[in-house]
Amino acid sequence: MTAVTSGIETLTDSHPSGTTGSDHATDQRIGDLKALALDCLEDMKAEETIEIDLAGRTSLADTMIITSGRSQRHVSAIADRILQEMKSKGFGTARVEGLPACDWVLIDTGDIIVHIFRPEVRGFYNLEKMWGADRPTTDLMAG
Repeated sequence: MTAVTSGIETLTDSHPSGTTGSDHATDQRIGDLKALALDCLEDMKAEETIEIDLAGRTSLADTMIITSGRSQRHVSAIADRILQEMKSKGFGTARVEGLPACDWVLIDTGDIIVHIFRPEVRGFYNLEKMWGADRPTTDLMAG
């Protein structure tokens, strides 16, 4: 199922949102962090932003956000803005990969992963297809 909210496409399926056993404070922090990232992406004019709900699919994160910048400089500016806002709002620092080249920058907060691509690189890796809502939902963690 796909929903569009304020220009951001959200890929979801029948899984409930949130993490099983998580407390209200953790859910609030995740929601605030996701809102911060999406606000930064909108302010920085990131393109083709989608949000994928990963809850119940993987232990990597609860949400993956994929977006594009128009150039290496735009990708860098978007990533810098998210990281600065996270720090100034008390979310600490995230793990970051790809800043020197700025073809694909990954920001991993633990609960949310943000991928910022140049369009050509995004098309090559096609993470939306890999993690999209049409993927099988077999629980690989059970076992």
